[in-house]
Amino acid sequence: MKSITLLVTATLLALGLSAQAESTLTLNGIHNCCKGCENGITKAITKVDGTTAAVTKTSVTITAKSKSDLDKAVDSLLDAGYYGEGATVKAVADKQVKTATVSSTHLCCGKCVKGVDEAIKTVKGATKHNATKGEDSFTVEGDFNLKDLQTALNKAGYNGKIE
Repeated sequence: MKSITLLVTATLLALGLSAQAESTLTLNGIHNCCKGCENGITKAITKVDGTTAAVTKTSVTITAKSKSDLDKAVDSLLDAGYYGEGATVKAVADKQVKTATVSSTHLCCGKCVKGVDEAIKTVKGATKHNATKGEDSFTVEGDFNLKDLQTALNKAGYNGKIE
């Protein structure tokens, strides 16, 4: 009888601990060039109750109370214009265009704009853009593929809504 009681107690304890288990995810390659970026990253993640962000120059480790909260924190980070390897973004169309508008990308300073500029230079056929410090959106022109633009921005640590 004592063995059964111990087994039941151990099982209940294990179930209780697993229900309280935290979820953690590290995203690498995130754009973080200044205190404004670091604050933006932290603010986006900690909007979700019970989440924390450990931010370095190239990564962020997100800890949340649950997997659901972790997913919400990652979505909030993406919505704030940041991207890190390991995050899942909604893919844009694999389509050739002459112009595209990118919105909700983090552009707090000149270094952010320079990072976007360098990313766009890697997109075959993209000839110019008007990304500006402090703006929420910018336009890219040329003859380029939307998917290539998204890939280049993500590789540079940025996210945005591309239309």
